[in-house]
Amino acid sequence: MSILCRRCLARQLLSRVHQGGSTRPLITGPPPTLPRHQTSTSTSTPLPYPTPLPTFETPSLIPEQKPLYVPGSQAERHARQGRMSSPLRRGTHESWWTAEMGFFNAVAKTIPTYRVLDEEGQPARGATIPEISRDEALAMYRTMTLIPIVDNVLYQSQRQGRISFYMQSSGEEAAIIGSAAGMLPNDEIFGQYREGGALLFRGFTLNALMAQCFGNVQDHGTKGRMMPIHYSAPEFGFHSITSPLATQMPQAAGAAYAIKLEEERQGDCVICYFGDGAASEGDFHAALGMNSVLGGPCIWFCRNNGFAISTPIIDQYAGDGIASRGPGYGLDTIRVDGNDALAVLSAVREARRRAVEGNKGVLVEAMTYRVGHHSTSDDSSKYRPAEEVKEWTVVDNPIHRFRAFLVFQGWWSEPEEKALLSKNKNEVLKAFSRAEKLPKPKLGEMFNDVWGVANGEEVPSVITEQRAELGRLLKKYGDVWEPWRKERKRFVEEGEDVMDCDGRGS
Repeated sequence: MSILCRRCLARQLLSRVHQGGSTRPLITGPPPTLPRHQTSTSTSTPLPYPTPLPTFETPSLIPEQKPLYVPGSQAERHARQGRMSSPLRRGTHESWWTAEMGFFNAVAKTIPTYRVLDEEGQPARGATIPEISRDEALAMYRTMTLIPIVDNVLYQSQRQGRISFYMQSSGEEAAIIGSAAGMLPNDEIFGQYREGGALLFRGFTLNALMAQCFGNVQDHGTKGRMMPIHYSAPEFGFHSITSPLATQMPQAAGAAYAIKLEEERQGDCVICYFGDGAASEGDFHAALGMNSVLGGPCIWFCRNNGFAISTPIIDQYAGDGIASRGPGYGLDTIRVDGNDALAVLSAVREARRRAVEGNKGVLVEAMTYRVGHHSTSDDSSKYRPAEEVKEWTVVDNPIHRFRAFLVFQGWWSEPEEKALLSKNKNEVLKAFSRAEKLPKPKLGEMFNDVWGVANGEEVPSVITEQRAELGRLLKKYGDVWEPWRKERKRFVEEGEDVMDCDGRGS
């Protein structure tokens, strides 16, 4: 389908969405005109716009005039000023005394959203295209187009009972790949659970990805002991994904601090992905507090995709997104159009430069939209209309937008598009078929790597007892009970590696 045809389709879809007297504005259009000063607001309704700072005026004092708030002689005043952060108290910046009482709920005016490309892939007015070669752009695009195919195959396989779980990245391809492209190979990645594309961009193979989702014998990262999409690839600086929300954030703060202290790692950086829902967890505040105080180069990359599972952002917080929290921790902060791959690339490059040069954290909030369900355990039709999803898919599809840019640059064509999609589909299906046929690791692997045991030390007795107990049960029931006899055949050595234990078990 040509780009012009897609524009026509978008207009038709929007006309259908807005039929029936609906006045809902375009999701990607300019913000509606709202009063900037709110006279009254219900406590249960988030503010549509932050209230601007009061118009405080810095007091102008005559040199000889004695400030009313500092008692004592001039010498005493100078001595006291030397003991305080300028101008009033430690921990404040450019503050002053005032007799005017004024409350505010934002650090400054409403935070803008940085973009480079508009919805049709054209440079936005006044935008500067980041430095990017044809090969770099095509590498990003190839991975972006690979993600939906992987998502579709593995999502459907879960529905067929062939894997246990899956989470899609639909709608967030530009945020994931644009940010990954802005980092360097030696940088550390702490993912949440939609960053499989960042791992593929670094060179993780489809065979390795499928092996983890099936938990087979070639799952070298997690050895069949983790849920699907919980990738781990130390060779690519990709730390193990964990299920509990936001637990990766304090770990990332610690890794950034370690890089700061390690001479050999100077110039490297950490990027930590999290969602808008994770920003409501205590670990978010603990991590940003640690990073802001101890330092260490870290990019805090928030994928604000509109939902924390089934909770929309309007019910999550009343402030101005996640970006408004950055200045509270003293972090350089930017909000970026998460569906614009070039804007994300440019923002992360600059964020990385600031993080490395300042040995500090930088917060990037990528505004995007989760097109797919939260996971295979979720049905998003229960909490959002299907028309909303279709509108995002057609009007502001991040893959279509970046492809249009490539076409305008003369770097891409429809024949190349068809060949790429066919190639991606064949490679994904081939890797899927291969992974499904491989056996699972030895059953005894579930007891390994639970404790870090130094040379000469023994594994804790609780582990040896559990292993012996499993071996005893397999000896007793493994051949006579059909479910166990069938399940044993899926593992290398069919469980014989735990049946040779000498322990008595519990």
